[in-house]
Amino acid sequence: MRRCGAFRTMPTMIRDQAKKPGRPKAASGAVTKAAGAKGAGKTIAKPGKGIIAVAPPSFRRERALLKQGIWPVAGCDEAGRGPLAGPVVAAAVILDPNRIPKGLDDSKRLSAEQREALFDKICKTSAFAVAMASPARIDRDNILRASLWALSRAVRALPEAPKHVFVDGRDRIDVDCNCEAVIGGDGLVMSIAAASIVAKVTRDRLMCALAQDCPGYGFEQHKGYGVPEHLAALDRLGPSVHHRSLFAPVVAARQKHQPLAVRPEPDLFAEITVVTSTEISLQA
Repeated sequence: MRRCGAFRTMPTMIRDQAKKPGRPKAASGAVTKAAGAKGAGKTIAKPGKGIIAVAPPSFRRERALLKQGIWPVAGCDEAGRGPLAGPVVAAAVILDPNRIPKGLDDSKRLSAEQREALFDKICKTSAFAVAMASPARIDRDNILRASLWALSRAVRALPEAPKHVFVDGRDRIDVDCNCEAVIGGDGLVMSIAAASIVAKVTRDRLMCALAQDCPGYGFEQHKGYGVPEHLAALDRLGPSVHHRSLFAPVVAARQKHQPLAVRPEPDLFAEITVVTSTEISLQA
């Protein structure tokens, strides 16, 4: 495994170095903002299907709970389940109903510049917390369990304990209050959208810092995802200490660079142990 320089505290001012994409030309499949003072929603042009409106996330669910006297309400989301390197980062956000930043949306619908601007606004107006699950935890627990653990940790780290939590996805998390899982929640629930932005920006900045700690892999460009450039670097350099060692491309690279470090999988049929019902009763 390739050793990298000692990683220090993440610089707070690291920004995503990706250039702002140019304005797309009017063509089939182009995505443009819908007209309106608040910039709410987008329109997507699809060949033969006309214009499809994509509504932005709303504060409706949080407001309904607030009217019932249930507050604070937090939204939480994670970033980084799919990459081959780096941690999975989870964020929890409690929005101030009187100071909600304009333009909140699913982080995947926003440009890097939009996410950075909204990140600063969220941090200034909301209560938030971030938690990370390291590659070692991901290898030990698997990516789903590590993600749910990080989400739970982020909620528990909030400066004020929420009375209700919205979490993106189909899995609820272990928290000390009601938890509601919302599939596609980062595009539906405003608190989850805010959390998705905080998690994404935090992880992107961290990967830029890891790129300085461990140059050659291009973390600052692809943020650890398995794009061709990353796979080529992994094949050329072998895995680093920041890679998730049980993900298939990382295993293949380790087999090439450190074949003796890869243990063969045991043959499950080499030895069969028969346990009788008497033995089971004695063990009980």
